[in-house]
Amino acid sequence: MPDHSSPTPSSPLTASGPGHHPSRLRLALLFGAVVAILAAVNVADKFGPHHTGLVAGPIVALALVLIARRAGLSWHDLGLSRRTLVPGLRYALGAVGVVAVVYTIGAAIPATRVAFHDVRYHLHPGAALLTAFVVVPLGTVLLEEVAFRGVLLGLVHRHRGATWASITSSVLFGLWHVLPSLRLAQVNQAVGATFGVGATGRILAILGAVAFTAVAGLLLCELRRRSGSLLAAAALHWATNGLGLLIAAGLAAVQFS
Repeated sequence: MPDHSSPTPSSPLTASGPGHHPSRLRLALLFGAVVAILAAVNVADKFGPHHTGLVAGPIVALALVLIARRAGLSWHDLGLSRRTLVPGLRYALGAVGVVAVVYTIGAAIPATRVAFHDVRYHLHPGAALLTAFVVVPLGTVLLEEVAFRGVLLGLVHRHRGATWASITSSVLFGLWHVLPSLRLAQVNQAVGATFGVGATGRILAILGAVAFTAVAGLLLCELRRRSGSLLAAAALHWATNGLGLLIAAGLAAVQFS
């Protein structure tokens, strides 16, 4: 597919084909539609059948890319340009390596090892591998990176610039984690010990998770900006979730063996 360069953000074009700018009103409507779609997916994934996100994630990610292209975003705007594939791969490998080293050190030190004690990851080795290499990439990373570091970042960047794009994307990314954090204080030993497991502790845990993931979103946006590719942010995102899950499952297996 051709790779169109981004026009100047100030160009007041109203055409909606690829490579053209939508009007500000159309941009706002598209932004609201994307947020509404993500909110629906978030609720369905939390309260719907098990692994709803594994099916919905790839489908919604594809739909969002089609919407963004129809709105005039280029492949470069979305972080999907072939020209940035190699730099993105370099950053991706570096990001996975850094997370692997940090997690290994954290798991080796008793004081920090407790952060990996999470009952959600007490999995059989086969289930842990399936979750880390299939469920996490397809059910979590793909949609979140396409949505937050691809489509939303690109839409806001068109008229508000890189700073507002990163802030908006990251705040929404933090809010995206409200529902997944509802039981965080109960399932994660370190979080429960820090905030408590009562009502106040649950609220503080949710606020902490939202703040942490919003800051993480800023880091992912910066990695996306520096590399020019979603691949770099997706690799760091997967490493943070997938490697953490594997280490937590491994520690649990050792503990209960």
